[in-house]
Amino acid sequence: MNHPDYPQNPYQQPLPTSTMAVVSLVAGILGFTAFPVLGSIAAIITGYAARNETRANPPTASGDGMATTGIVLGWVSIGLAVIGLCCVAAYFIFVIGLVAVGGQ
Repeated sequence: MNHPDYPQNPYQQPLPTSTMAVVSLVAGILGFTAFPVLGSIAAIITGYAARNETRANPPTASGDGMATTGIVLGWVSIGLAVIGLCCVAAYFIFVIGLVAVGGQ
């Protein structure tokens, strides 16, 4: 009798961790620290590649959580960079407006 909590094959080896998932996670962390744009882009690209690898049928590797974390870190870092650029642009537009009004 097979119990649903027990594996079907007790001799089945666990799947290896996806290298792309590890790269995605590391690149996502680097996107917040050392390489803001390049790290974020690398995290997104390698994260989606790793998710394809881990969600294949049958899966060829494990590490779906690391891949998802890398993707999220990459997108959050890119979003923060866009918000930062918008704030800098708004600041310069405000300063130019003050200079133009004050010069009259």
